[in-house]
Amino acid sequence: MCLDCGCQLAPALTRDFPRSPSSETNTIMRDLLADNDALAQRNRDYLDARGVVAINLMSSPGAGKTALLEATAAALQGEINFAVIEGDLATDNDTQRLRARGIAAQQITTGSACHLDAGMVSAALDEIDLNRIELLFIENVGNLVCPASFDLGQHRNVVLLSTPEGDDKPAKYPVMFRAADILLLSKADLLPLLGDFDPARAERCLRDLANPAPVITLSARSGTGLREWCDWLRAALGAEALRASGSKTNAPAST
Repeated sequence: MCLDCGCQLAPALTRDFPRSPSSETNTIMRDLLADNDALAQRNRDYLDARGVVAINLMSSPGAGKTALLEATAAALQGEINFAVIEGDLATDNDTQRLRARGIAAQQITTGSACHLDAGMVSAALDEIDLNRIELLFIENVGNLVCPASFDLGQHRNVVLLSTPEGDDKPAKYPVMFRAADILLLSKADLLPLLGDFDPARAERCLRDLANPAPVITLSARSGTGLREWCDWLRAALGAEALRASGSKTNAPAST
């Protein structure tokens, strides 16, 4: 949770909080997270009713989320229709990039907030024709801390760890990587140039968090791992369709 930056506080709360959170601060945080979680479940129910599976993409800035979406669109063309909710602090660069590839994308510009929340996603859902898609990607703001604490109404969490970042990131940012339903080691085409990144060590760090999630070494540029990634998406869609037929709700284990 972002106890220092205060980004979990609603924009209307302009009071300055101390850097060492008081019990009052913690109470407000709990209340806001509870409100967020309730709205997130409404988002999930709304998506379930329309047969849409939501995937929350999380990573540090520049890990390759948008490139992954471009490669995924090409790999699944004619098979699975999807749209993207694109979160960024200040620009719509990635949204324009996706639209140029023919991918339906809805922008959320957060201003100073370093993550998306369920309210932002709820508003964006109103702008998307959910009847035309089966899959909704939510590309969260690049950040390895705050996004992991906020349920958006997604069904799965996908975390990207790019090879230039270092293989110890799961150990350094446990909340984020513990939340992963799958870990993608992105920019794998750079591995021959980065001898200090060991995919096996990255996976060991994930297992040390007691997370059994699959790990795929992937390159959107070369296509390495894309088949396994698309197979995972197909399996997620199938599992959610089966769950929905039994009228059971589902949220990522961490939310």
